[in-house]
Amino acid sequence: MSILDRFRLDGKRLFITGGSRGLGREMALAIADAGADVVLVGRDRESLDRTAGEIRALGRRADTINADVGTPSECETACQQALAEFGPIDILVNNVGGRRINVPTESFPLDQWQKIIDLNLTSTFLCTKFIGGAMVARGQGGRVINIASISGMVANRGIGGRSYETSKAAVIQFTRAVASDWAPHRITVNAICPGGFMTEPNVKWSKDNPAIIDTFKSLIPMGDFGQPEDLGPLAVYLASDASRYMTGASLVIDGGYTLW
Repeated sequence: MSILDRFRLDGKRLFITGGSRGLGREMALAIADAGADVVLVGRDRESLDRTAGEIRALGRRADTINADVGTPSECETACQQALAEFGPIDILVNNVGGRRINVPTESFPLDQWQKIIDLNLTSTFLCTKFIGGAMVARGQGGRVINIASISGMVANRGIGGRSYETSKAAVIQFTRAVASDWAPHRITVNAICPGGFMTEPNVKWSKDNPAIIDTFKSLIPMGDFGQPEDLGPLAVYLASDASRYMTGASLVIDGGYTLW
């Protein structure tokens, strides 16, 4: 067997939230390119259809679920639909998330705090409960990949909305705890912690808050932001047999930002 064969995902099926755009799209395409079929979940029908078409062009099956998993009831419904119509699921990527709010803590409304907690953390919990729980019940192992952030390890400078840092830190610890629970079931649970990537939200931030973005970039040892496609190979590794013995890890991919 070639070492590259351990990265193949033929016969596997991926469920990914926020999978039609940005980092999610690139991970979905990479995992499909490695052989897996894909269930994409997202809010925007147009981008879902476009990304599904790109996956089908790779010769893989692509199904879509139009839902906002930041709303707990929609998240649960999306998981149940995927299991009923497209299961079994072998790989779960909890990708959806974001800051969305730049408000100081002393002025932060409770309802907006809860909205971001639900987007980043509750969605991860619910998808892990239902999709990952079905892996436990099936007894064939599986892969759970949670997209956390270096913001779960450090505080971002010059920007409010600390529900983001809080929820991403919780995702990291949730990853570790569930990894310990599910290791006997041959289900690995790992987190990816991206740094600065030029996704659509960050392109918007760069226009609205250029000083913050320029400062961020100046503090990256490699001198530039990552591109969404840089995340694809890491996602394939964590989804594949190549990472069979890795669980509970939080893998930082940030151009060295957290080194200083």
